[in-house]
Amino acid sequence: MHIGIAGNIGCGKTTLTRMLAAHYGWTPKFEAVTYNPYLEDYYADIPRWSYNLETYFLAQRLKDVMEIAKHEDTIIQDRTIFEGVEIFVRNNYLMGNLTERDFNTYMELYKVVMSSVKYPDLLIYIRSSIPHLVSQISKRGRDYEKGISIEYLTGLNDLYEKWIASYPGKVITIEGDNLDFENRPEDFALITDRIDAQLFGLFQ
Repeated sequence: MHIGIAGNIGCGKTTLTRMLAAHYGWTPKFEAVTYNPYLEDYYADIPRWSYNLETYFLAQRLKDVMEIAKHEDTIIQDRTIFEGVEIFVRNNYLMGNLTERDFNTYMELYKVVMSSVKYPDLLIYIRSSIPHLVSQISKRGRDYEKGISIEYLTGLNDLYEKWIASYPGKVITIEGDNLDFENRPEDFALITDRIDAQLFGLFQ
């Protein structure tokens, strides 16, 4: 089984992935942010490095999906291949950070990739406001994230909402501003209760 965790930068995807993996005994699959060779260059000059960064991400996420498909145990993934394209690549294009030529070339590549990719069995979307995201990003203090603009985060949030509204698979939406699932066990329990209901038919 494949569980995906979706949401904007700073919403708590990695934390929730780790906690759910520990709670259910699932195998976590984390996004390889630390090892992306383009990330710091990207935040320093987004238009110059967008195509490079997004192509690298697509290759890594395709590898992840292929590995997940081979596993017999349940994998919980921190960000899916779908949002990498439908949210981040599309946002860069709309902001003028990707030329139309590069965007069209990228989307042709994505279509080829998608022919062999299935949707997760369950997607958990963490919805967060811009002030909450800014606060969380500031707390974790990553140097390469200091240049992230409000405009950029807002564009991502808007696209996340549109994507989730038309997502064809099973979705659980978590209100990230209102739940402190990392520090309040009762908040985490609210999330696991909803997952149990969706996956195992409990509490219905």
